[in-house]
Amino acid sequence: MTAHALPPLSREVADAIRRIGRVDLLVGIPSFNNERTIGHVVRAVVAGLARHFPDAKAVLVNSDGGSTDRTRELVERTEVGSLAEILVDAVPTGATTRIVTPYHGIPGKGSAFRTIFRIAAELEAEACCVLDSDLRSITPEWIELLLEPVVSHGFDFVAPLYARHRYDGTITNTIVYPLTRALYGKRIRQPIGGDFGFTGDLAARFLEFGDWDGPVAQYGIDIFMTTTALAEGRKVAQSFLGAKIHDPKDPGSDLSPMMVQVVSTLFTLMERHEPAWMRVAGSEKVPVFGFPYTVGLEPVPVKLDRLLAQYRQAAHDLPPIWESFLSPGSLAAIREAAHAPAVSLGDEAWVRIIAEAAAGFRRRALPPATLIKSLVPLYLGKVATFVAETEAGTAEEAEARLEELALAYERGKDGLEALWGKVP
Repeated sequence: MTAHALPPLSREVADAIRRIGRVDLLVGIPSFNNERTIGHVVRAVVAGLARHFPDAKAVLVNSDGGSTDRTRELVERTEVGSLAEILVDAVPTGATTRIVTPYHGIPGKGSAFRTIFRIAAELEAEACCVLDSDLRSITPEWIELLLEPVVSHGFDFVAPLYARHRYDGTITNTIVYPLTRALYGKRIRQPIGGDFGFTGDLAARFLEFGDWDGPVAQYGIDIFMTTTALAEGRKVAQSFLGAKIHDPKDPGSDLSPMMVQVVSTLFTLMERHEPAWMRVAGSEKVPVFGFPYTVGLEPVPVKLDRLLAQYRQAAHDLPPIWESFLSPGSLAAIREAAHAPAVSLGDEAWVRIIAEAAAGFRRRALPPATLIKSLVPLYLGKVATFVAETEAGTAEEAEARLEELALAYERGKDGLEALWGKVP
């Protein structure tokens, strides 16, 4: 990953930056046809800045991917209502300016963030946060919880900590969280959560070192941000934000593009940051801001039969591809799970599969996208295993089961390092 030319800014945006000068705080929102939800997000941002940072000079930046609905209009025109009701006994001395601009580059969330980082750098923002545009559960307190650790407590990067349904975020649960935890030794529970706080300095770092011609320009952006902060030894924290209610994805639907982009980025960053993760053993908690509490969650339906069918079909069709990077032992475990009455892909087998896939990715055993696409049905098999193990239990028991998986990744770290070291 190398530095790239900065994204272009329109004359209108450049003029706005000159007028504004510099800011204390910047809140960025990427968007594409989000008229149903973005007005609520904007109201929460403006109210949060007014309530919790009344003296700050702040800007809201909407980086839009060419919406054909009323998204951009709503960002520009949505008002909060009476600030007196929000502030009670305070009057904001700063103002929240809004910049609405299209982004350039590969269509995707990362390209939208790139423009936000560029504007943050131009405005010399001290602290920033980014928020998804499809949020239905955001409150003004999210703004405080993402920015205050940066503004007042010396943290460089703040990841979100949500109460999520056990089947929401299955790529996170089965691959991204436990692998990132094992690699870098920090228990960031939602490393691709979408809503982050960070310093202006770190925004400039993201801007400089992102691979804006690859998956970082799309769904790879979240894991790129989290990994960069961890690998560079930045001071990291989490903030409990309550429920994340947005537009969830069915684990059985076509998640291939997202998984390819996220896991490709994760594996690529393993190559880049090898000196940082090779010396890490075990993991530790990171500070948590906010008050964790029990939240009622919207259920995420899972079509277990479809997951099982996809896994079993792949176990029949894909061994010639998997043989390029998986060991005979892993292939045997896949076959055994496929022929069982209920798919049961155990933790040790799964961790070994991911380690062998990472090493295969490094030695280019297959084109990267082909290799990771071939992992999708195996991931579905692991999700099916998790659903079968947890559907009759409590949310706490499901989370405890994921903790067991994370510990299996940590125990498998030596095996990963051995496989990695064998790659010429």
